[in-house]
Amino acid sequence: MITEVSISRKLLKSILDSAREAYPKEIILVLRGKQKGQKIEITDLIIPPLATKGRGFASFPGWMLPMDFSLIGSVHSHPSEALNPSTHDLNHAFGKVIMIVGYPFANIGNVGVFNRAGNRTPLLVRTD
Repeated sequence: MITEVSISRKLLKSILDSAREAYPKEIILVLRGKQKGQKIEITDLIIPPLATKGRGFASFPGWMLPMDFSLIGSVHSHPSEALNPSTHDLNHAFGKVIMIVGYPFANIGNVGVFNRAGNRTPLLVRTD
């Protein structure tokens, strides 16, 4: 069970900026990172090939990603303020972590991180 997820301030800002720029459409990105015990450190963002984005949906064909064990989850935006994963989000989860950013995409208060079961996981923002 994942007990903590961390991300750099710079990467979090990139995610929030991307969501703001795409609004009212959703965004979707793949998270790359490493796991140590029950903690995950997000280190990079990947733009998935052939990603499809629109109002109320974002997806990508998972089979297009390379075999890379450092891909640990995905992040997508909810143009509404909803920070909880939908049933669709949970049924189509990629990796160990689901990150959702909600409108107005301003700060960590607009971010939710969940495991594949939909349980919220604490997010720590690193200053590196």
